[in-house]
Amino acid sequence: MEELRVENIFTAYDRADVLEDVSLTVARGSITCLLGSNGSGKTTLIRSILGLTPARKGRIVFGDRDLTHLPTHQIIAEGIACIPEGRKVFPRFTVTENLRLGAYLEQDSRVIEERLQHVFTVFPRLKERREQLAGTMSGGEQAMVSIGRGLMRAPKLLLIDEPSLGLSPLFVQENFAVIRRINEQGVTVFLVEQNVHQTLAIAHRGYVLSKGRVVAQGAAASLMKDDEVRAAYFGSGGAPS
Repeated sequence: MEELRVENIFTAYDRADVLEDVSLTVARGSITCLLGSNGSGKTTLIRSILGLTPARKGRIVFGDRDLTHLPTHQIIAEGIACIPEGRKVFPRFTVTENLRLGAYLEQDSRVIEERLQHVFTVFPRLKERREQLAGTMSGGEQAMVSIGRGLMRAPKLLLIDEPSLGLSPLFVQENFAVIRRINEQGVTVFLVEQNVHQTLAIAHRGYVLSKGRVVAQGAAASLMKDDEVRAAYFGSGGAPS
């Protein structure tokens, strides 16, 4: 079944379209990825799904709910969480305080505590450093905080924007393994990335965005083997610059 459906959307900044006739689906229980270089429109698509930069044309449907004209807070309340590009932790808050902010819509303190313990199970390092100020942590550890904060929403759909950005190869590998585990626990993931090989290694299906248009799509394994796609959008090194 489809969790998210984007239908022929156009999104503009200052009257100039950044996204042009973009359509894609994210199947329930899958990891679906969106690949493309900087400036291709990937983050704009995330912003359109969340209602931060509404599409001027087309539809965005989540389950049986039309999100197209909903404000962001109502879209989040439907069960969507986003891990933003650049992590964006609250540096003067502790790890625990950052995580609890992810559950701001939940009123039951027992549920919040259960979710917190679940995050600590996923990221034991955060449990060890739960009283540490997030701003004093490494980039990789801050990425854990950001992902953990998203999990505190107990989302049906997790949007993850450029999780490898600025991280060492070791932390990139660790975070992609965590994303796979989160998906195996039943969370649908829409992963927006430039890191082609790591992304296609964990994704079920993928789309390639170039200059605001979907130029290729298919099973992750087939995209990895598609010489034309690799040559045109990823280069011989495997990742776009």
